[in-house]
Amino acid sequence: MLRKLNNYFTVFEKILWLCSVTLIICSAFIFGKDSVLSVIASLVGATSLLLSAKGHPIGQALAVVFSILYAIISFSFCYYGEMITYLGMTGPMALAAFISWIRNPHENNKAEVKVNHISRKEVALLPLLTVVVTAVFFFIMRYFGTANLLPSTLSITTSFVAVYLTFRRDPFYAVAYALNDLVLIVLWSLAALTDKSYISVVVCFVVFLANDIYGFINWRKMKKRQAGTAD
Repeated sequence: MLRKLNNYFTVFEKILWLCSVTLIICSAFIFGKDSVLSVIASLVGATSLLLSAKGHPIGQALAVVFSILYAIISFSFCYYGEMITYLGMTGPMALAAFISWIRNPHENNKAEVKVNHISRKEVALLPLLTVVVTAVFFFIMRYFGTANLLPSTLSITTSFVAVYLTFRRDPFYAVAYALNDLVLIVLWSLAALTDKSYISVVVCFVVFLANDIYGFINWRKMKKRQAGTAD
């Protein structure tokens, strides 16, 4: 089993995961205070992203676990928007994506989902849905006194697009998540100005950004290979 797992990942993917883990643990060691949960969440998240980049459904199952852990971390800094987003949208959508990916394997290969592309109708509908979801969450966050409301709202916008595209198995899900990572880097950098222990969360999303960029590149390769057009 270990040999099969070892052969499943490329050399680059192993290096990416090891570098991700090293950065996460080192940042937690340096900034220390109250960061145990952040470390666990970050490790789960990094592993989830790598598996998702491979098109493996287990990646989305781990995304559900990460959503719960991240919601707890967000609550600790009064980022109620992040907490509500991950518990009320990202987590449930990750679960839906997990089911969707299981039901749509590539040629009966349960370890790789079939790459899809959203229709033109969906492309036209997505901005409207995004505006509606963002507006609803904005008023909810404002009601609860969410810290740094503007970047928190932008995080919801990018998160919704990302989870929708993930559910629909579209390669551009990774691009949307990369944009979300950039927003969250800013969001948690603001938190780190108050409490340096949150620097470990910033590092977490820097790691996530690298993984999401790789995810988009690999899904493009998967698309070509599944279509039989790979070089």
